[in-house]
Amino acid sequence: MRAAAALLLTVPALLASCGGGDSETSATAADGTPEAERQALAQTDRVQGAPDRDLILSRVEIPPGAVLDLHRHRGTQVARIESGTLTYTVEHGKVVVRRGQSDMSPGVVRTIEAGQTGTIGAGEWIVEQPSDLHRATNEGDEAVIVYLATLLEARAPAATPVDR
Repeated sequence: MRAAAALLLTVPALLASCGGGDSETSATAADGTPEAERQALAQTDRVQGAPDRDLILSRVEIPPGAVLDLHRHRGTQVARIESGTLTYTVEHGKVVVRRGQSDMSPGVVRTIEAGQTGTIGAGEWIVEQPSDLHRATNEGDEAVIVYLATLLEARAPAATPVDR
């Protein structure tokens, strides 16, 4: 298996400076702002039915005050909030926030359209497509824990910064 790409939810500076692998990665911005910490839990580059793709399972901890700059993913990503509340802004595209088990007719909580900001709380989940440009912050007092399943283009960075 190849080493995992950089953080799946992160700021561009962290993407540029951190490698992947099965170890934890964390950083603090030059201005002292906390940044996301990621653990690559499992991955494979041998995905039957999806050639030239990497499948990655990760856990991300987003501390209070962390800002995840505008980015996109070069593949489909499912993100489930385990704890805390993430403030999430869509610049292009849209995401549907759902609650409940995916195999048990989960309910739609809200849709966050381009130009809108909404919250995604514990027990809620979204699917991000490569065309979705988004950013996020943790405006709460506790860390936001997110579990991610990502099917990326082979050897693509986990998140691609977007300049606006």
